[in-house]
Amino acid sequence: MNLTTRSRVLAAAAAALTILAATTGSAAPATKAQLAPVKRPVVKSSPAAPKVELTEETDDPAVWGREYPAEYETYLKTTDMVRTRYGGSEAFPWKSTGADDPRTTVTQSKIDDDPRLKAIWAGYAFSIDFREERGHAYMLVDQRTTKRVTERKQPGACLNCHASIWVAFRKAGDGDVVKGFEKLNALPYGEATKLVNHPVSCIDCHDPATMALRVTRPAFMEGIRAWKASRGIAGYDVNKQASQAELRAFVCGQCHVEYYFKGPEKRLTFPWSKGLQVEQITAYYDEAKFADWRHAKSGAPALKAQHPEFELWNQGIHARSAVTCVDCHMPEITFKGQRITDHQVNSPVLKLEAACGKCHAKWPATELKARVEQIQGRTTELRDAAMNAVVALIADVEKAAAAGRTDAELVAPRYLQRRAQFMTDFVEAENSVGFHAPQEAARILGLAADLARQGQLVLRDATFKPSVPVVDVPAPPPPPAPAAAAPPAAPVK
Repeated sequence: MNLTTRSRVLAAAAAALTILAATTGSAAPATKAQLAPVKRPVVKSSPAAPKVELTEETDDPAVWGREYPAEYETYLKTTDMVRTRYGGSEAFPWKSTGADDPRTTVTQSKIDDDPRLKAIWAGYAFSIDFREERGHAYMLVDQRTTKRVTERKQPGACLNCHASIWVAFRKAGDGDVVKGFEKLNALPYGEATKLVNHPVSCIDCHDPATMALRVTRPAFMEGIRAWKASRGIAGYDVNKQASQAELRAFVCGQCHVEYYFKGPEKRLTFPWSKGLQVEQITAYYDEAKFADWRHAKSGAPALKAQHPEFELWNQGIHARSAVTCVDCHMPEITFKGQRITDHQVNSPVLKLEAACGKCHAKWPATELKARVEQIQGRTTELRDAAMNAVVALIADVEKAAAAGRTDAELVAPRYLQRRAQFMTDFVEAENSVGFHAPQEAARILGLAADLARQGQLVLRDATFKPSVPVVDVPAPPPPPAPAAAAPPAAPVK
C-alpha cells in the first residue's frame, strides 16, 4: 500500500468512527443554517467552460447533463432492469390503465410471488400492491401509479423519497426549505405530486455552485441530529460537520431508511433518537405508542418497515471499514475515456470489478459473486423461517379471537406479533438481502422467529413469560373502505 492510499484509508477509517456509534436523544426541527453546504472543491469531468448556469432552481437532470455529460449518460442507465439471483428486477409488459399511467413495463409483483406477504400486511396498503423495486428513473412514476396511492389516501410526505423535491421545498416555503418540507408533508398526495417534476436528480445531492455533496432533506437533518445527540454532540449540523466519507453515505441515507409520518401534520420522521438497531427503533415506536395499522386478521398494532438500508449498513463490516454506499453502488469507472463516478446506481453484483475489486483485488469476480450469493441465500433461508413463524402466529391469534379470547388476553400475543413481524420486515424490506450486515440480519431473523413462536406459546400457556417486556400499544382504527364505483350512466333515449 503506497503512502497516498494508506493516508486515504486511515482518514476514511477515522471518519467511519463518527458514523457508527449507537445513539439516543430527541430530534429538533432542522434549521436554515444546516442547508449551507460544506465547500469542497470538485473536479469536473471536462475542463471545458460551463455550458449552462446551474442554480438552486435547476432540478432537471438533463440541464445538469450539459455540464456533466458522462455522469448524466450513466444516470440515464437507471432505466435498465436486470435480475440478480436474489434481487434486481426484470421488465414485464404493462397495458396502461389510463392517462395517469404512462408505464409500458412493470416489475414482478412480490405479493403474488410470495402470498405470505399479503398475510403479514393484511389490512395495509402493501397487501394490495407491492412490486420489485427498480432504478431511480422509475421512482416517481411507480409511486404515482401504485394502488397504494391510487386506492388509498396518502400524504405528500411520501414524495420525500420518490422525487427531486429540493426546489419544491424552496418554492412552497418561500425560500425556507423547512417550512416547505412541512407544507408538502401535510398536503394530500394528489396535490403535492403536482409540485414535483422529476425523480431524484443531481440537485438533491450536489450544491450546484461547487458540486459538493450535501444533505437536502430536513427529515435526515433532524434524524441524524437526534442520533448524534445521544453521543453528546448537541446541535449537530450535518452540512457543516459531516466528513466527506460520511456524506458519501448520508446523501443516500436521506431516502434509504426506516421512517414514519408523525402526528396529524404527517411530518416525515426518522425514529433514530434511541439508535439505529431494530430493537432501538422498536423501543422508539413503543414509547410513542405508534402503530402503522390494525392488522386485519389478528388485530395487532402492526408496524411496516420501509427500506432501512442505511440502518442495516451501519451494523456491518463495510460501514466499520468506511466503505460507503457510493463506493459500491457508484464506483469510479472509466467511461468513454473519462474517470467518473458511475451514476447508474445499481447492484454491485452487476459491476463486481469496479465495485468490489478495488478492495478485494486478489479474489476473482466469480469468487466474489459466490460469496455474495452465499450470504443472500442463507439470509433467504432465515427470512423464510421467520416469515413462516409470523404467519403461523397471525393465524393462531385470529383463531383465538374468533374463539372468544378477549382483547386483554390477546395483548401479549399481538405485541409479540408486532415485534416479530417488524423484525422480519426490517430484513425483508431492506434491499441487500442481508449483505449490508450479514450477522445482524441473521440475528434479527433468528430473534423474529423466536418471538413469533413465543407468541404461540402465550396463546397455549397463560403462565408463559415472554423474553421481552410486553407493551400495550393501541391499534389504530382500520382504514375506510374504498368508495364504491359509480353505477354506469343510464343510456340516453
